[in-house]
Amino acid sequence: MWGVLRRRVASGGSSSSILYQFRAVTSASTVPFSPEKEILLFQGGIGQARNITHLISPGYSVSPAPLRDVLSRIQLVANKQMLTRPFSTDGEDLVDAVVPFMGESITDGTLATFLKKPGDRVEVDEPIAQIETDKVTIDVASPEAGVLKEFVAKEGDTVEPGTRIAIISKSGEGVAHVAPSEKIPEKAAPKKSTPSEDKGKEKTKPSPKVEAAPVAEKPKEPAAPSPPPPKRSATEPQLPPKERERRVPMTRLRKRVATRLKDSQNTFAMLTTFNEVDMTNLMKLRSDYKDAFVEKHGVKLGLMSGFVKAAVTALQHQPIVNAVIDGDDIIYRDYIDISIAVGTPKGLVVPVIRNAARMNFADIEKEINNLAKKANDGTISIDEMAGGSFTISNGGVYGSLLSTPIINPPQSAILGMHSIVSRPMVVGGNVVPRPMMYIALTYDHRLIDGREAVFFLRRIKDVVEDPRRLLLDI
Repeated sequence: MWGVLRRRVASGGSSSSILYQFRAVTSASTVPFSPEKEILLFQGGIGQARNITHLISPGYSVSPAPLRDVLSRIQLVANKQMLTRPFSTDGEDLVDAVVPFMGESITDGTLATFLKKPGDRVEVDEPIAQIETDKVTIDVASPEAGVLKEFVAKEGDTVEPGTRIAIISKSGEGVAHVAPSEKIPEKAAPKKSTPSEDKGKEKTKPSPKVEAAPVAEKPKEPAAPSPPPPKRSATEPQLPPKERERRVPMTRLRKRVATRLKDSQNTFAMLTTFNEVDMTNLMKLRSDYKDAFVEKHGVKLGLMSGFVKAAVTALQHQPIVNAVIDGDDIIYRDYIDISIAVGTPKGLVVPVIRNAARMNFADIEKEINNLAKKANDGTISIDEMAGGSFTISNGGVYGSLLSTPIINPPQSAILGMHSIVSRPMVVGGNVVPRPMMYIALTYDHRLIDGREAVFFLRRIKDVVEDPRRLLLDI
């Protein structure tokens, strides 16, 4: 193609014939070319495109510029047409709402629910949908302010980070707004006729046609008697009808909890040891200093901080309880991260108190309140639940008197707290009522022997019954 054009220019052919030959050759090639259409897409701008058209368009003389430069520029225009997408105003108005990054260990999630409807106004970073993962619920935020045009995914779909779920119109154009009054009723109400209309209908009423006598039908043969229903055995259970049952799919969080707990039961050699704690002194400590504690630290003094401090000192005295089995090795942890089991409406989550050994009572109470609030609101992050070397589960807040907690993998033990009940106890030879609590330690017997488990639980009992041991470290 370029050889033909070069010969035409060298022989002094007219510019119109050059243009005709050029278009004839390019129309047969695989790359379409239209200088008028591509003038805005040319990288060098309008000025360079004008220089090229001066060389090959009718009414202009051939430029003295080297022909090699002209041909290279024309080739650049043709290549640009293949690689450049035409400008579209609709593309700038519409933006996609996509699933955000959900964490290192989470590859997908379930589109649980939409918080907005098509036609609703949304602001920047306003949640429009919720993604349910194995651990937490993540919000999908609107990238721009505008109107929600449509959903491209539906509830229950499995989505990955980067998946488009909705389209936002920044200008609000092209979004159908249907008012309640615009909805078409399924069945129109019958129109009542007036008395005058009824009289008119009577006058124009056609005379009844004489129908032919019906053909006498042959008498049907008597049907065979239906067999009697089978008698139900007296021992067969009477099942309730299916209409009284509801089938609801499990949430991803519930399925994840079920899988982890079953894996824990199948992996660990779990054994539970029990003890009881007299809560008199810890409760008296709280009642004596609760007002001063709130005034200074801005948070209430609870019983959980006392058990966290007791668990920290017990783990320091029995470091094997803070260890974990990894294959044929034992990993000893030189840090203490306490996991607190929190029951939420969506399922059980276990946020972690980092470096609990360096915290005082006020720091622990503040962190527990903060994590519990996030867990109930569904805003807790995966990082706040990752890790943990020991777990405390307080079933006493729900009224549990005694239980055997199950280990939270990959940890090796879990402490169970229960409700406080006033029971008669022998103190100094006298029977007196005391607020008592049963505590339980479930541990992995592959790693922890009964001796270490009992000593661990006794340490917690001693510290809770006499908190002054924390000050004296005895």
